[in-house]
Amino acid sequence: MDLPKTPSFRVDGRKALVTGAGRGIGLAAAAALAEAGAHVTLCARSGNEVAAAAEAIRARGQEAEALTLDVTDTARMQAEIAARGPFQILFNNAGGNRPQELLEITEEDYDAVTNLNVRAALFVAQAVVKGLVEAGLPGSLINVSSQMGLVGGPKRTVYCATKHAIEGATKAMAWELGDQGIRVNTICPTFIETPMTEGFLADADFVTFVKSKIALGRLGQVEDLMGAVVFLASDASSLMTGASLVVDGGWTAQ
Repeated sequence: MDLPKTPSFRVDGRKALVTGAGRGIGLAAAAALAEAGAHVTLCARSGNEVAAAAEAIRARGQEAEALTLDVTDTARMQAEIAARGPFQILFNNAGGNRPQELLEITEEDYDAVTNLNVRAALFVAQAVVKGLVEAGLPGSLINVSSQMGLVGGPKRTVYCATKHAIEGATKAMAWELGDQGIRVNTICPTFIETPMTEGFLADADFVTFVKSKIALGRLGQVEDLMGAVVFLASDASSLMTGASLVVDGGWTAQ
């Protein structure tokens, strides 16, 4: 009897681009992809952080390089991606949030969060796809969304708007690129303990609220996402596109 063979979770020989890779979720994704065999380019505005992270990955005997870049600088960002690609894996992670009540939101807040979370993410994806199409290569794009891309939450009006936008854009990209072998999915974490969330997770009442919404009763750690990142990047998820991989401890199940 010929038994089915499990598809590989390895991504050996593939170039991967991780944005927002200096810390938190992006750093964990870069480490996971490098461990799975990818040559990883770590991209962030914080040059010292990505340089140190790339060096730590190389010290493990894996392949990594640093790229100091502001992804909202569209012209430079697209030029750098064109020069360093084609990238068969994109972890489109650079993003931010300014939690505020609706009546406190300013145009500057809206523009800052939207320009990073939606505009920059879309044009990063465009640049990576252009390289893949020109090279005739398949690829896997992972857009970092959130559980807040599927539901709503207090003080999250702008953030929710941007992550719902990423969910919609991902579905459209999946249909447009599917016949070229390019898959596009989102990963939707719950609250993960990172430098970005450190400020509002210092509020004990807020942490109590968050844990009450998570069926598993705990905050997420970046390690909780690493297997999901490798899965989406690899051939193990070869029939997945236009989908949302929700890693939220059960938040959206209720």
